[in-house]
Amino acid sequence: MRVGGRVVRELGTSVDDGARVEVDGRIVRPAETRTYVVLNKPVGVMTTMRDPEGRRTVADLVRRAGVEARVVPVGRLDYDTSGVLLLTDDGDTANVLTHPRFGVEKTYRATLRGRLEPAAVEKILRGVRLDEGRAAPAQLRVVAVRRDVSQVDITIHEGRNRQVRRMFEVVDHPVLALVRLRFGPISLGDLAPGAVRPATDRERAALHRIAAEARDEPGPGPS
Repeated sequence: MRVGGRVVRELGTSVDDGARVEVDGRIVRPAETRTYVVLNKPVGVMTTMRDPEGRRTVADLVRRAGVEARVVPVGRLDYDTSGVLLLTDDGDTANVLTHPRFGVEKTYRATLRGRLEPAAVEKILRGVRLDEGRAAPAQLRVVAVRRDVSQVDITIHEGRNRQVRRMFEVVDHPVLALVRLRFGPISLGDLAPGAVRPATDRERAALHRIAAEARDEPGPGPS
């Protein structure tokens, strides 16, 4: 082994940052450390790193939490939607998680206007028609139904703009509040609004597994 052009034969030799390390004539580079953080995005916060209108952004919350890495949001949540948001500096994994080809699941808890009837549930399960085409069938779990308000958990694997809200508008049950509970292997749990936490070891392993499986799939990779 050579470090900085000099042959090294002693075990435990320390290597300065940026030093050139060669083993059997090949340059060895340290593994990159990627950052994955989970944010509970509140309503009224932009899913951008800056906003020309001066509105609060997820970057403000991440900086306030002391995250030093240059992370960016994976996908987006609307201004009036709250819930789990992953931010990372791992571009390859971010591309896989947001590429339509890989159909990463997202689960939302939606509070709806009106009493949700079985006919409306069936339409959502089959897939309703939106302006740009029919939405894929969704998974739906009814949490509560009252006279004026209903609450459901809905899981989709597409990423159309304001998709959940538009799906329920089609069946005449406008969304009053929307919280994303899960994004792929990342769950909201009891994370407080505006709070940030590092991804757990289990979540990081799941993210790496999704990215590895995507690389192994035949055909064109993520754009």
